[in-house]
Amino acid sequence: MEKILQLYALEYNPDFPVVCFDERPCFLIGDRVEPIAMQTGVVAKEHYSYSKNGSCSLLAMIEPLSGKRCAQVYDQRTKKEYTLFMQEIAKAYPTAHKIRVVQDNLNTHNTGSFYEHLPAEQALALAERFEFYYTPNSSSWLNMIEIEFSALTKQCLNRRIPSKEKLAQEIVAIIKRRNDKAIKIEWQFSIKTARTKMATKYQKVNPDNRTSDKT
Repeated sequence: MEKILQLYALEYNPDFPVVCFDERPCFLIGDRVEPIAMQTGVVAKEHYSYSKNGSCSLLAMIEPLSGKRCAQVYDQRTKKEYTLFMQEIAKAYPTAHKIRVVQDNLNTHNTGSFYEHLPAEQALALAERFEFYYTPNSSSWLNMIEIEFSALTKQCLNRRIPSKEKLAQEIVAIIKRRNDKAIKIEWQFSIKTARTKMATKYQKVNPDNRTSDKT
């Protein structure tokens, strides 16, 4: 946790951009009965009956300090899709020395995925572009991409969307608007705050933290 918080506290550096990445499943839901047409001043209404049209996966990243983000909708979220999306991130930062990626510990989230879907030379070249920082187990709140997912949910993901193509179309439009506005994230949770709010956890690891907190 502290390693990630230390990373978030760094000043913006285009040579070492910090990006937050994750993926989430999206269930494709269609209407069995045509919804009532929207009217000004009237709450939208839809029939309780719906059709399940399968699912797909949304892979997304955000660079909190610049407001740069990208997202792709895939049929699934295997090592192949992870590799494809990491290639997209690499293309987005062609001049960066290292791209620092915050992500969780899912078994597809490592450079081994690159080697399974790219020739060894290309896999190594792609792996060399990144420096990975893994969130602790059950700590998705440490990954700022979750804030972006929350925004996407309010604008689109909480509605019935019947197809992968329609979902991708809406996601692309929303991401473009948010990129054009360069909406950034101001992270407030620091190492100092963590040591104060989670003092009992620190003390459980090492009783000496009882005194170090006061210095």
